[in-house]
Amino acid sequence: MNSFIEVLRMQPKTPLRKQDFQQLSQFRYQLRCFLRYSEDICRRYDLTSLQYQLLLHLRGFEGREWATVGELAERLQAKHHGTVALIDRCEQMGLVERRQGREDRRQIEIHLQKEGARRVEAIAEAHKPELKHLQEEMRFPSWLSES
Repeated sequence: MNSFIEVLRMQPKTPLRKQDFQQLSQFRYQLRCFLRYSEDICRRYDLTSLQYQLLLHLRGFEGREWATVGELAERLQAKHHGTVALIDRCEQMGLVERRQGREDRRQIEIHLQKEGARRVEAIAEAHKPELKHLQEEMRFPSWLSES
């Protein structure tokens, strides 16, 4: 699967039209509206958006019920040290727990605690109406599909 940037690089170098910028602007506006809505929901549950994303990535990690700091940093697109600080704050709040690796004792596993699971489920549920709206309204710029 190609990233958005890779798709853009593969596109022919034709000048963008006013309509292209309008579509891109609308796309970014829809994304920002969703992110703002999400931030507001997170605040109602006394979490930052990044804390919610950390919990979400733990809950949704493929193939197991935990993740490493490096895996979480990748999912969050954050620096390792910033992810460590985020995990520290979540651990202090009783949302996650560090455990020594089962297979590799040098590795640290980050696990979701009951309170973290409760909050991530409630926040994800609260996102459903806006996600449905976004699904109905989201339009990618048409020039992305042009060959």
